[in-house]
Amino acid sequence: MTVTDIAKRTYDHNFRLDPIVRSLLDTDFYKLLMLQMIRHIHPEVRATFSLINRSRHVRLGEIIDEGELRAQLDHARTVRFSKKELIWLAGNAFYGKQQMFAPDFIAWLADFRLPEYELRKADGQYELHFDGLWTHTTMWEIPALAIVNELRSRAAMRGRGRFALDVVYARAKARLWEKVERLRSLPDLRISDFGTRRRHGFLWQRWCVEALKEGLGERFIGTSNVLLAMDADLEAIGTNAHELPMVAGALARDDAELAHAPYQVLEEWRAHYNGNLLIALPDAFGSAAFLRNAPAWLAGWTGFRPDSLPPIEAGEQIIAWWQKHGVDPRGKLLILSDGMDIDSIEEAYRHFHGRVRLSFGWGTNLTNDFRGCDPDGAEGLEPISLVCKVTSANGRPAVKLSDNPAKSTGDPAEIARYLRVFGKEGQVALPVSV
Repeated sequence: MTVTDIAKRTYDHNFRLDPIVRSLLDTDFYKLLMLQMIRHIHPEVRATFSLINRSRHVRLGEIIDEGELRAQLDHARTVRFSKKELIWLAGNAFYGKQQMFAPDFIAWLADFRLPEYELRKADGQYELHFDGLWTHTTMWEIPALAIVNELRSRAAMRGRGRFALDVVYARAKARLWEKVERLRSLPDLRISDFGTRRRHGFLWQRWCVEALKEGLGERFIGTSNVLLAMDADLEAIGTNAHELPMVAGALARDDAELAHAPYQVLEEWRAHYNGNLLIALPDAFGSAAFLRNAPAWLAGWTGFRPDSLPPIEAGEQIIAWWQKHGVDPRGKLLILSDGMDIDSIEEAYRHFHGRVRLSFGWGTNLTNDFRGCDPDGAEGLEPISLVCKVTSANGRPAVKLSDNPAKSTGDPAEIARYLRVFGKEGQVALPVSV
C-alpha cells in the first residue's frame, strides 16, 4: 500500500475524491459469512436494522449535515462488488479452507446492492432505519456506522488549517506507535483489527492496519475489514455476531423456542462452517444463562468470544465452563474484543497467558483514539458508542439483553419478557464509552 498524507487529504478532500464507502468489501468479514448462511436458510425473512446512539449527549442531528449524510448513503447504494473482488473472495483460502464461499453465493453477490433507507431527525438525533429482506438489510450495518462516524469526524476537522491537521494526526500516530511498542513486550500476543464500525475514517483505519503490520509482525494476525485484508495481503478475521440469535429470538413462537434460540443458531452455524470458525458468542441474552443451558457438544468448539462483561471476569466464567465439561482450556481459544485498549490488553494477556489460547480484537480504541490530540482542545474527535442493531424480524421486535444492561436494546415489554425467560444472573451495569 502507498502511505497517504492523511492531513493533506483531509484538508483537500471533497466528496468526489473521498466517498466514505469505496467498496462493498469495506465491511466486517463476519457479515459475509453470516450472509451466506442467512441466504441459504432464511432467504424470505425480513429484518429491520436501526441506528442507535448510546451516547445521547452527542446530538448527531445537529453535528452532521443531513444533505451530506443522504449523499453518502445514496452513494453507497450505487456501489457494487467488482469482478476483482469476487474473484478474490472465490479463490482465496479463509481460515485454511478453500472455497469458503459457494459459487452460487458469489454469483448472487455480483448483482447485490444495498436496499433503500429511511432517514429523519428527532430530538437532535438521526433516526436511520433499513427495512427489507434480511439478506440485504444486514449489509447496511457496517457502512451505515462507518458513514455516520466519519461524517462526525469530518465535521470536527472542518475549517482546520493544514498545520493544525498535521498536529492532530502526528499526535494520533505517536499515540498508536507507543501502544505498538508496549505490545511488543508480549511475546505470544495474537491481535487483529476490529475497528471498522466506529473508525475515525477509512484512510486512518488503513494507516493503523499498516502500522500494526509493520510494528507487530506475525503478532498482528489480520483484520476484520475484508477490503483491507485483500489490499494488505492479510487474513480476514471474523465469525458471527449477535444478530443471529436476536433474529432467532424474534421469530420464536413461544418461550420454549425463545430459550432454545441461542443454540438453534449455533446448530445452523455448525452445519455451514467448521474448524476455527466454530466460535460461540455467549452474551446476546446473558452469558450466565447461555452457559447454564449450553449443550455439551459446544465444548468441542474452537472457542468463545465474550462481548459485554469485563474481559477477565468473562474469561474466567468460560474457563470454568470448559473445566466443568472436562476440557483443558489450554487447547481452547478465548477472543476478547469488547472495548479493548492497551491497558486491558496487557492485563488480560498477563492474567490468562499459558492458561488458554488468547486472541484480541482491537476495535474503536485502535482506529478512533484521538482523545487530546486536537491542539485547540475542541470536542468532536472522541469516539462515541454508536451501533446499528436488528430491531425487528418479520415484524416482531428483536431484543439484545447483554451482560451489561447499558448495552441492551429492544422494546421495553419484550426486554421484560426476555428477562423472565433468561433471567438477570450475571448482569453487571457498566458505563459504555465505545
